[in-house]
Amino acid sequence: MKAVSLTRGRLEVVELPVPRPGAGQLLVEVKRCGICGSDLHSRLHADELADSLELCGYPRYARSDQRVVLGHEIYGEVVDRGPWCAGTIRSGTPVVTVPLVRRGRQVDGVGLSAHAPGGFAEHVVVQEALTLPVPNGLSADIAALTEPMAVAWHAVNRGEVTRKDVAIVLGCGPVGLAVIAVLKARGVATVIASDYSAGRRALATNCGADVVVDPAVASPWEGPTAGYGFMTTMPDEYNAGIDAIEGLTRLPVPWWASWRAMEAVGATRPKRPVVFECVGVPGMLDGILAAAPLHSRVVVVGVCMGADTLRPSLAVNKELDLRFAVGYTPLEFRDTLHALAGGTLDASHLVTGRVGLAGVASAFTALAEPEAHAKILVDPSLTTDRILPR
Repeated sequence: MKAVSLTRGRLEVVELPVPRPGAGQLLVEVKRCGICGSDLHSRLHADELADSLELCGYPRYARSDQRVVLGHEIYGEVVDRGPWCAGTIRSGTPVVTVPLVRRGRQVDGVGLSAHAPGGFAEHVVVQEALTLPVPNGLSADIAALTEPMAVAWHAVNRGEVTRKDVAIVLGCGPVGLAVIAVLKARGVATVIASDYSAGRRALATNCGADVVVDPAVASPWEGPTAGYGFMTTMPDEYNAGIDAIEGLTRLPVPWWASWRAMEAVGATRPKRPVVFECVGVPGMLDGILAAAPLHSRVVVVGVCMGADTLRPSLAVNKELDLRFAVGYTPLEFRDTLHALAGGTLDASHLVTGRVGLAGVASAFTALAEPEAHAKILVDPSLTTDRILPR
């Protein structure tokens, strides 16, 4: 079969044997596979990523000197299965999959390890238990977005965002756009998006952002968040506390009793935005800590590929809540798929191009230019090396 191999940063089309599914595994003919930011990072920063993953207990992440077939945002059709399968997914069934495979107790990330070749190929092996039939005749292009949209679904869950919250999305690449789409699917009333790229700002609007800001011209923190009652300075909060006590002392009960009653119903809970950092470059986190209103909840979704420096005193004095998000649960993956198939989650604006295996290298280059593309899907049936518009 044809596949795209990565070694020492070089992508090339190669001939490889069709993989054989092991116990509990399926062989899938790839129909679409999205190019993810993780793929771009793996090409340029494989060893840094591998070093980090080794500290997390996974020593088998792709290394730059290994031959790796990337691709983990997979949509395809089942063509074979290995032994000890449940057999509930028949051949010819269109499927998507959580990109993990297991041999014994060893689990590897599909497309992110030399031990688990990925979806930039004509065929790929996946885990039957993590594979889901695609419902409702969902189109190939949208079904292939299940995996990246599940990442956004999980990030929004990590943010514990309610419909009444103000969400601020910093960075409108594929991850940020997916977060915007999920936020709007959840009914979040106000989503503010920020990106330097005019093309990405336009896509953010298409994905449902209510306010879109060019940070070179205006701050996403000042004008767009005015009127929501966020505390922006420490004296603001101190004055609010003193004002509250002065008002409560006029009541016929001790002020602390009234305060405690208000606290029980959430009336003293500070108003704050939920911020999604979807850029992943050094300096972003410290900039957020400096600019965000007091008590902001910050969910870090962008992957910074180098060491970074931040000032914890900013987060301490503002009482900021800093969370990190990666991946998703199997249930979140399933729910994302069905939200896409049911039409409650609209991801149609994310895909900007398709390319065959011969054009994967050029697609990687194109994705470095934010004005041109957001999400490019690999379609192994295409013979051209040109990027075709969706």
